[in-house]
Amino acid sequence: MIEAQVLSTPIGSLSLLVRQGVLIAAGFTGEPGEMLARLTPELQAEGMKVVDDLGPVSQAVRAYFDGDLDALDEIPVEQPGSATRKRLHQALREVRAGTTVSYAELAERAGLPRTAARVAGSACSQNLIAPFVPCHRVLPSSGGYGGYLYGVPVKEWLLAHESANRPA
Repeated sequence: MIEAQVLSTPIGSLSLLVRQGVLIAAGFTGEPGEMLARLTPELQAEGMKVVDDLGPVSQAVRAYFDGDLDALDEIPVEQPGSATRKRLHQALREVRAGTTVSYAELAERAGLPRTAARVAGSACSQNLIAPFVPCHRVLPSSGGYGGYLYGVPVKEWLLAHESANRPA
């Protein structure tokens, strides 16, 4: 059974889905069912139960929004995808809060050529675990913020929060 919790954050509700102690989905929505619908049919079939507290996951979210930018890094995550997508998601987790990379840089960090920027962008768009897998830290090399599933204002807020709370 997948356990879910909705936490209130400064930028809206954050739904969290945990299976056997591992975070499998997170996103800025007040409807955990929206996150469940993005999972594989096998995971969906396990069902979902909303709980009051997810322990370490909930604590990490609160700590992150209180300014402990590294709090999300300790939470184990798992999401489906090809070996390449998994490498890209792991490379995303290694982008430190308060910094950004381009899609080409993300590709390179995952062991791909810089020309694989579109592949990196696809991995970001398929990310099921925001902000734990911080696709908000990837910006287009042409400037601006690019897109973000939960809206560019959420991406801008997250980047500003991290920039303001990063130790010098």
